[in-house]
Amino acid sequence: MRVTFATAEFSPIASVGGLAAAAAGLVGALRRSGIDVDVLLPDYNAVADGVVDTIELDVPLWAGPATAKRVEHPVAGSIYLIDVPGIAKSHPYLQPDGNGWLDNTDRFMRFSAAVAAFIRQTSPDVVHLNDWHTAAALAMLDPLPPSVLSLHNLAHQGATGGEWLELLGPQSAHFEWWGGFNPLSGAIAVAHKVVAVSPHHATEIVSDGQGFGLEEPLRARGDALIGILNGIDTTVWDPQHGGYIEASFSATDLSGKADCRDAVVDELGLVDDDSLLAVAVTRLTDQKGIDLLLPLIELLDEIPLRLAVLGSGDRHLSDQLVAASQGSARFAFVDGYDEALSHRLIAGGDLFLMPSRFEPCGLTQMQAMRYATIPIVTPVGGLVDTVPDVDAHPRRGRGFVMADISSTALVSAVHRAVRRCSSRRLDTLRKRVMSIDWSWDAPAQQFIKIYRDISH
Repeated sequence: MRVTFATAEFSPIASVGGLAAAAAGLVGALRRSGIDVDVLLPDYNAVADGVVDTIELDVPLWAGPATAKRVEHPVAGSIYLIDVPGIAKSHPYLQPDGNGWLDNTDRFMRFSAAVAAFIRQTSPDVVHLNDWHTAAALAMLDPLPPSVLSLHNLAHQGATGGEWLELLGPQSAHFEWWGGFNPLSGAIAVAHKVVAVSPHHATEIVSDGQGFGLEEPLRARGDALIGILNGIDTTVWDPQHGGYIEASFSATDLSGKADCRDAVVDELGLVDDDSLLAVAVTRLTDQKGIDLLLPLIELLDEIPLRLAVLGSGDRHLSDQLVAASQGSARFAFVDGYDEALSHRLIAGGDLFLMPSRFEPCGLTQMQAMRYATIPIVTPVGGLVDTVPDVDAHPRRGRGFVMADISSTALVSAVHRAVRRCSSRRLDTLRKRVMSIDWSWDAPAQQFIKIYRDISH
């Protein structure tokens, strides 16, 4: 079976958020299962080295010229880098000042046109598109190939002016949205299967206010809308063989976990006492609820608890976290993103804080549990599927679920976690969460079944 898989991000070549890791993880598992996958990724950096083949793509005049350059990447494997006018940028979406590139709509419409051309010229068995950046490809195809649309983040839809409807082709009528053009709503309407990135999120997004305005198109798809939980790369997040962490450990020998915590405490200059260490590794955005942590910082002495946060994003949030860390022996903030430090923090933490306002799937709570770090989460999206509350479900609980999305609920959940995790029961809980298979193997088999169902 041959699958064309189009995405705006793919780790480690172009990585901004969870989309990159999810795309790479799924493709890797599909390939290991014998599926022939052609990955199409924008050529953001005009890569010239390592090209083993080039395909000229037959796109409309407004979208070209367009080429697909096949590159053999040492980590990602075989990738087609799609070059269209304007796609090469220093960042996939954002200018250096943090605002989006002014031509983002044009860039990704050209990319989608190139994806459609690649599909016409290669005739794959199945087309798998991801988010709005690739969704418009379905507007340009007739007949429609067997297709899957994965929804990673409905907050970003690419909606723009109706003038695009005249440019895109035979399926354009499905992409009209309140007089304008919405690539995501159109692809939701015509794709053979629409897949949310967790089962609970698939039920959320059809409820009023949860689907970012797309509730009705999603409800209209009925059983064609399903949820499949993302996985993580368990070879990268491996406490026994991880190259980033201070000491290795496993569910049968947790002794190295304490060494990881001591190393992080020393590295960040936190107080050296017997209190638990909570960590958060996150983008600093409203979605991630990091502002809810601020009242907790004031209570760290009383709980007692130590807290370390690594993240980058909104300047006003980072400024507040920097200010809160000044002179504190219990709170440390590192502004930016550091892959190695993220592993050290998560491996060294006792608790992982994830107070997201919405979370289609979430990866870091699974990464945390892989490192025996107990999550504290909100009752949203994939967090519901992955973190049953320990107090509500003593035999299968994996962490602590906040009662609602508020600072008060976060503080309450932290108090519960500290009480339970300061006892001998902590190691039992650690072993439980480490025993879960968070790999992409099972999700990949679900996608393969979908591919076979829609292509026969």
